[in-house]
Amino acid sequence: MNPGSTARATVRRVRGATAEDADDVLAAEEPLEMRIVEPGGPERSLAVTMRTPGHDLELTAGFLVTEGILAARRDLERIEAAKPRTAEEEGNVVRAILSDGAEADLTRTQRSFYTTSSCGVCGKTSLNAIWNRAPPPIPPNAPRVNSGILAGLPDALRREQAVFERTGGLHACALFRADGTLVTLREDVGRHNAVDKVVGERFLTGALPLGDGLLLVSGRASFEIVQKAVMAGVPFVAAVGAPSSLAVDAAKEFGMTLVGFLRGDSYNVYAGEQRIV
Repeated sequence: MNPGSTARATVRRVRGATAEDADDVLAAEEPLEMRIVEPGGPERSLAVTMRTPGHDLELTAGFLVTEGILAARRDLERIEAAKPRTAEEEGNVVRAILSDGAEADLTRTQRSFYTTSSCGVCGKTSLNAIWNRAPPPIPPNAPRVNSGILAGLPDALRREQAVFERTGGLHACALFRADGTLVTLREDVGRHNAVDKVVGERFLTGALPLGDGLLLVSGRASFEIVQKAVMAGVPFVAAVGAPSSLAVDAAKEFGMTLVGFLRGDSYNVYAGEQRIV
């Protein structure tokens, strides 16, 4: 667990008719500025996101992948924490330095990212925007996941949520293999950030696309979650909560399996049931 992922506060704890002051552990939330540097070019501010500190290099790398800016590990020379120019920047700025000849879609640096679920564009426009980013192909019938293994994944996710156990205030994203083996798990105040951290970890190790993986997210499955999974080549997304209508549309559009309300052996399959045995 990253030491900067939590903070402490004094709270007034009320239990029925009694009240007392007590220490509490909170999930930390701070801004992260992501910058990108072209070979021989200027350093640009790419985006700012509110996140739980920890795995910031992975978060930035994952963001570059899931927003369609980078597709191949060779296009990234290195990624590093930037030297702070102010006290506020200490630990809160990451620089991604592109390789010579990098094939990067730098038009995305004009801050044209989706920031809310009410971004003012229609569903078809949103789906076309993903196609325009040239996502990797998703295998049509793999991985095949046994329903018994699927049922056990939420408990496996919860057991590994170290910061959630202390704060109760974080989302999680985990990548599993078809046999239920946990590959990577990350936590964050934002579930989209948790997804980017998982994707970024795999990207930095040269393991993309994730055509044999299953992504499990705590909470609901929004369009943004499915979009990021598509850009990472993930064929199977499961959520403890409900999916949105546009998330279902996106899963069907790109041939993905989408499962919601995964709680033990109870779940709903919204798309791609052929991957569930």
